[in-house]
Amino acid sequence: MKINLFATLCTWIVFPGVIFPVSVSGGFPTTLNLHRAIPLNDRVEVSQLRAHDRARHGRALQSINGVVDFPVAGTYNPYRVGLYYTKVQLGSPAQEFNVQIDTGSDVLWVGCSGCTGCPGTTGLQDIQLSEFNPSSSSSASVISCSDKRCKMGAQYADSLCDNSNNCAYQFQYGDGSGTQGYYVADLLHLETIVGDTQSSNNSAKVIFGCSMSQTGDLTKTERAVDGIFGFGQQALSVVTQLSSQGITPAAFSHCLSGDGNGGGIMVIGSIVEPGIVYTPLVPSMPHYNLYLQSIAVNGQKLAIDSSVFTTSTNAGTIIDSGTTLAYLAEEAYDPFVSAISTVVSQSQSVRPLLSRGNTCYLITSSVDDVFPQVNLNFAGGASMVLKPRDYLLEQNSIAGAAVWCMGFQKMDGQGLTILGDLVLKDKVIVYDLANQRIGWVNYDCSQSVNVSTSTGSNSNTYVNTGQLSNSISSMNPSYTKILIVVLVMLASLMYI
Repeated sequence: MKINLFATLCTWIVFPGVIFPVSVSGGFPTTLNLHRAIPLNDRVEVSQLRAHDRARHGRALQSINGVVDFPVAGTYNPYRVGLYYTKVQLGSPAQEFNVQIDTGSDVLWVGCSGCTGCPGTTGLQDIQLSEFNPSSSSSASVISCSDKRCKMGAQYADSLCDNSNNCAYQFQYGDGSGTQGYYVADLLHLETIVGDTQSSNNSAKVIFGCSMSQTGDLTKTERAVDGIFGFGQQALSVVTQLSSQGITPAAFSHCLSGDGNGGGIMVIGSIVEPGIVYTPLVPSMPHYNLYLQSIAVNGQKLAIDSSVFTTSTNAGTIIDSGTTLAYLAEEAYDPFVSAISTVVSQSQSVRPLLSRGNTCYLITSSVDDVFPQVNLNFAGGASMVLKPRDYLLEQNSIAGAAVWCMGFQKMDGQGLTILGDLVLKDKVIVYDLANQRIGWVNYDCSQSVNVSTSTGSNSNTYVNTGQLSNSISSMNPSYTKILIVVLVMLASLMYI
């Protein structure tokens, strides 16, 4: 099978695109409550974060009165090399799996019985790894090579036939790791929360990958999970599978908290908050590419040729919550760092230094008081405002002075810019796939949000979600859950 890699950025891969019917008993947005899993005192070096990101780059319902709660654990924190993962239930009877949430890929896949190289244990707290066995599920069906959905996948070189005439896949990642297996159709169970504590169960039949082999970093146990839950925009994404049948809106959103407690919210649906600005997605790209036009530091536009941000098969700007740090195209990086250093050079409380080749600063005052605001300016007049903590990382301290290092890294030899969680935190980010645009607004992600549950012409139903209760879901009682309050708003209120 020919492996589709994203041009010269060898750590990106194009995942399958297959369209198929989905059935479900009701429509819903899907809400994921995010929590820390890595201890706060587990610090790592920036060089380790860069290595971690390189590996992550490689992997690279109708209207109802409730939402579906995915109990989510994990952490965003650039010092802890964390990840976010959720619990999904598959098959009949339902079996639970811990899968990484990844907006940089499309496929939901889990390790299956007989898998070679799939980890049996994990260093993540409070979880046990599992394997899926299609023969033990009364609702499972293996996708055959003759299935039209397999043939559609073959158009993208994302499916092939194995020796048992099953529709198979093979994903090779740029860090040397990989996975291969076959496609299965089975029930995805979803717990719908109505009001304060009432719940009901729904299920939708989806196609997902059944992994029979893993190699490289996927075999390591430190942060091992059962698989990956891709939130990309290709046809095999669960988001696309559900929205293509009008079951959910063709949108999802997240809000990652950057404070010491971490956490946040992720929903299938559009978070609706005042002040959200939108910019168009670059069409026909396998990832979430945007038109970055310029960068301003302290209100001054940097002298960077606009061609540096031009999108091509191996260049452009990608927004990816699966990346911990942020990366600037090589020709934009030096002007960016130089402009920031020039501003802070006027302050007696800041002294520049190098730490393992990374630009750092020794600071004796508040970082928010001395470092400038940065604006990333996109097509359509949308500007993303970055505070100092959105581009700097607090590394350690020396004699009582804090050491903050540049969180943006140089993409050596490439014209690629990747905006990871360092930039995305403390913002509502909306992926409006129906209208091919992404929006954002700065936000306190510990607060509740309004989420649109509308599909089609129904545009007046909202869900208000927040992290208020730990008694809603029985799927994972060890993690704090969200309290979901359903509000049905009159159409006239939409225009007040």
